[in-house]
Amino acid sequence: MAWRREGPLMRVGNGPPSRGSRIALAVAIGIILGCVIAFLFPDRLFRFSFPSPPLSQNTAKLSQVNSAPCESLERTNVLKSELALLSEKKAELKKQVRELTMKLQLAEQGKDQAEKQFLALGVKHKAGPFGTVKSLRTNPAVTPDESVNPRLAKMLEKVAVRKEIMVALANLYVEEMMEIWSENIKRVGITNYLVVALDDEMESFCKSKEIPVYRRNPDEGIDSIGRRGRNHAVSGLKFHVLREFLQLGYSVLLSDVDIIYLQNPFDHLYRDSDVESMSDGHDNMTAYGYDDVFDEPQMGWARYAHTMRIWVYNSGFFYIRPTIPSIELLDRVASRLSRENAWDQRVFNEELFIPSHPGYYGLHASRRTMDMYLFMNSNVLFKTVRKDANLRKLKPVVVHVNYHPDKLRRMKAVMEFYVNGDQNALDPMPDGSE
Repeated sequence: MAWRREGPLMRVGNGPPSRGSRIALAVAIGIILGCVIAFLFPDRLFRFSFPSPPLSQNTAKLSQVNSAPCESLERTNVLKSELALLSEKKAELKKQVRELTMKLQLAEQGKDQAEKQFLALGVKHKAGPFGTVKSLRTNPAVTPDESVNPRLAKMLEKVAVRKEIMVALANLYVEEMMEIWSENIKRVGITNYLVVALDDEMESFCKSKEIPVYRRNPDEGIDSIGRRGRNHAVSGLKFHVLREFLQLGYSVLLSDVDIIYLQNPFDHLYRDSDVESMSDGHDNMTAYGYDDVFDEPQMGWARYAHTMRIWVYNSGFFYIRPTIPSIELLDRVASRLSRENAWDQRVFNEELFIPSHPGYYGLHASRRTMDMYLFMNSNVLFKTVRKDANLRKLKPVVVHVNYHPDKLRRMKAVMEFYVNGDQNALDPMPDGSE
């Protein structure tokens, strides 16, 4: 049995394996391992099996990554712009709502209108004890808007004092009176004044006399009247011109040039009303108002009708504060004068005093009448004061020669009487015009 030869199959298990067997075994093991890995890690098997993208694709991806911050910044700017537009639209809508609300309030009528307006405009307040209740008289000032006239705004910053300015309109026809007017202004120490020149001649005259002067930007509609107009025509321009002063936030003391200044008027103002004006009245009743009884005999028992009367405010000397009612007053008067051939002083008073009634909404402006002996018209001076020993001793703040056409002669007489002490200077002239 020891010498018996064994076949090849019988030697596989006992002798060294052949080369083919080793290869087959390695292939089998590799296949088994591949299947196991593929089963356990299906994603990772092919992760590194694909070739890298070409260089052009890598560059495109890199540019997309770099452009992302730029696109984000642009998107942010676009969003900011849209937000700003939305804010503007929101503000405009709020403004429209306010305007519509006010129009709705104005459209409402009834006995409780005043209460409704109060509830809309302010908070409720309890009334105090009897005799202590006081209503508001002073409207709030507007917010200054320098964009209306930047050049005038810069000038007023230099000239005005405590946001107050005296203003006079003048053209070449009043050159002599302007010289007397400006001399008196300087003599009593008024520094916050400005002349609005309506033509080149007046502008040159003011500069030669070192008078603060302002020439408006060209406006043919106003300039044509300013160059050729006299008295009433020029007087009506003030309502156009003063609007810009009020919009800039300045209170204005409007002055004609036929006025003699004996004291600084800014020291004698109350400043508690929208309009504070000189009166054309000649005594306490006519200047401050009175009960005038109208007799109508055919009415029998009711023949006596009581009426309230007051003489008009003088539109050539008044103090006006920068409030909404004040600006509305200027707009109303200017608008009417552009349509009507009317005296500006009449229109000025109608808009101030005529109350609301069916078909018309009156102006809700507060007003004060100036002391007629401090702010004196020439009617009071020549008819009353110069003939009364006690009143002659009073020193007015201003004397306005508004009742007499011989203005220059009477202005000089007023200066002689009050400034130079000539007690007979006023005597030669009649009470009224000759």
